[in-house]
Amino acid sequence: MLGMIIAFQEYSPFLGFTGSEFVGLRHFSRIFSEPEVLRVIWNTLYLSFLQIAFAFPAPIILAVLLNEVRNQLYKRLIQTVVYLPHFLSWVIVVGLFFIFLRSNGIINRILQVYLGFEVPVDFLTEPDFFRPLIIIQVIWKEIGWGTIIFLAALAGINPDLYEAAIVDGANRWRQIWHITLPGIRSTIVILLILRLGHVLDSGFEQIFLMLNAFNMEIGNVLDTFVYYKGIQQSDYSFATAVGMFKGVVGLILVGGANYLAKKFGEDGIY
Repeated sequence: MLGMIIAFQEYSPFLGFTGSEFVGLRHFSRIFSEPEVLRVIWNTLYLSFLQIAFAFPAPIILAVLLNEVRNQLYKRLIQTVVYLPHFLSWVIVVGLFFIFLRSNGIINRILQVYLGFEVPVDFLTEPDFFRPLIIIQVIWKEIGWGTIIFLAALAGINPDLYEAAIVDGANRWRQIWHITLPGIRSTIVILLILRLGHVLDSGFEQIFLMLNAFNMEIGNVLDTFVYYKGIQQSDYSFATAVGMFKGVVGLILVGGANYLAKKFGEDGIY
């Protein structure tokens, strides 16, 4: 943490922490003045909110569906299958998508042979496909991990509540709406609060592997921007300032979301 002092310096590796010039908040002012940085912040926020809207509810929905399965063998088989991708690195996940989605890959072959497409679809270079592919990859890789947490929360719901609902004539959908979802509401709130703390953290490795010259304008996020600025262009001070800015925003969002959660009667995280 002491090394973050370079965010307030014009840091030079040859001069070190003590010899580099102190410039105050100059690098932080650049965050809000340079058009490139504002575009990168927008890309990061847009992608993060897409993940919250689509990837965050996915394990909740899957956990609720699995909770309704009565065949335990089938239930465990599905859990194992959806959980396995969590152990794959992003290099493998992105590599698999490259194999399936390249111009001569199986997806384009199906589109051409069975659906009559005359030319292959540029899934990997067309900017419009970048964000949907990122969301699909996140869901496929992490849905099993999130499902474990919600299934554990579902196991704590009193079975007597379901029996009472059946006696009252509630169907499956009513039981899910009035018993299952309220029973895991506190878990959902806590995980959502923690997720908001990473709203400016889109994940470096996945984005870096998916970036190319065609989708750089909409795909470059703060994590990759810090890498290009700090490592490739040796602008260490500015890259550190951007990283500190991410941390402060995350702290504010977590604190604000936790405050609102308590206002609405939830426990929050502290």
